[in-house]
Formats: sequence, C-alpha cells, structure tokens
Amino acid sequence: MKRPTLLALQLAVGLVMLLVWHVLTTVPIGGRKLLDPFFFSTPLDVLARVWKDFYAGTIWRHLGITLLETVLAFVFGSVGGIVFGFVFARGELIAAVFDPYIKAANALPRVVLAPIFALWFGLGIWSKVALGFTLVFFIVFFNVYQGVREVSPTILANARMLGMNERQLLRHVYWPAALTWMFSSLHTAVGFALVGAVVGEYLGSAAGLGYKIHEAESVFDVTGVFAGMMILAVFVIVIDAVVTAIEKRLLVWRPGTQSTTTQG
Repeated sequence: MKRPTLLALQLAVGLVMLLVWHVLTTVPIGGRKLLDPFFFSTPLDVLARVWKDFYAGTIWRHLGITLLETVLAFVFGSVGGIVFGFVFARGELIAAVFDPYIKAANALPRVVLAPIFALWFGLGIWSKVALGFTLVFFIVFFNVYQGVREVSPTILANARMLGMNERQLLRHVYWPAALTWMFSSLHTAVGFALVGAVVGEYLGSAAGLGYKIHEAESVFDVTGVFAGMMILAVFVIVIDAVVTAIEKRLLVWRPGTQSTTTQG
C-alpha cells in the first residue's frame, strides 16, 4: 500500500471517530442525547479549546516542560536499559544473582513511587524524570536482555571460528541482534516515558500537561481534560515518528526493513 493511501485511511478513521463522538453528544436520538456533553464534551468544543490554548500561547510552557521530562526519562531509561540488558545477558552469574531483585523491582507499582520521588527530588522536573525512568528502564532492559540471549549459537560459533574477539562479537553479532528487540521496546517506552511525566505532574506540580489536566478536572472542566488528552495523543505520535525514523536509519541493513507502506 502506498504511503499517501495509508495516511488517508488513518486520517479517515480519526475523522469517523470524531464524527461518531459528535453525533452521540449533539444529536438527540429518541428525544435525548446518548452522551451528555457535560460529561463527554463535544469534539468541536475540544478542538476549539486546543486551538485557543495554542493561539493564546498558554500551552507552550506546559508542553515544553512535559517534553523535557519525557525526553530525559526516555533517554536515561533507554540508555540504562540497554547497558544493563547487555551486561546481564552476557554475565550469567550476575543475571542469576540479581534475577529475583530485578523481578521484584519491576513488580512495584510505579504510582506508589511517585510521592517518594517527590520527597527525594522535590516537585520539579526530576521527580517526574525519575518516575518515567522506572517505567522505561524495565521495558528496554528485558527486551535487550532477551534479544542478546536469542542470538543463534551457530552464528556465534561461526563468528568465533573466523577469529572474532568479544569486542567484535559485541559490535557485529550481539548489537545487531538486539537492535530489533530494542526498537520494539522503544516504541512502547515512548508512551511510558510520557505517562511517567504526566502522572508525576498530575500528583504534584505547578506546570506541565498533567498539571493542566488536573487543573481542569478540579473545576469539572471536561473540555479542558479532553483537550489535554488530545494534545498528549498527538505528542506521543510525533515522538514515536521520530523513533521510527531513527529505527529505519539504523536498521537499513535488515531484510524486509522497507515497509510495505512505502511500496507501490
């Protein structure tokens, strides 16, 4: 399928969803509206609020703060997950010793950690970065770990027969093998980095998209809540597109990298 066709279909799905939302909240059926606009707002009101926030410039500061927190959480969590994933995958003793602790740490509910991080790092950006880090790290860690462990023993044996040392194996065998797993996790990690930032702002902050959503909720401004959610959705799509572009650049060697969406 050609890319313009795919984009048109994706846009059509979004428009249909907005149309259904509009009908359910504005058109009376059987004498009453199926969805009360007080609780669900309307798409036109939400889009108008988004436009107003951007046009007036009130959202830019909050968007910038959330973007900074998301990027820092994503970068730190991804780098940490990649490094520790490789270390644990290549060190069987380390992996065996720390296995129960890693699983226990991963099982901790992150929302419980948010107030603790607020006490440790304050209500600034670093408590949100720390929360996002805990969400991103384990996703990337487990995928990189599994990717390195999944390297074919036959490939390793052949590489060693050709005289490759551990450093060369890391560069030419383990790293390419882990890239596919790593980018698979990074697409998920983008959303979780944003979740960490927004949840942290929601629980305690003076700025950011999470703060704006919490502020709207506190005065029963449903339109403001949905406007914030819509901005967040677009925000994630844009960041994920950046990750996809980097993935295509680094995995250009992989068979089948050219997506069917770009084929005629």
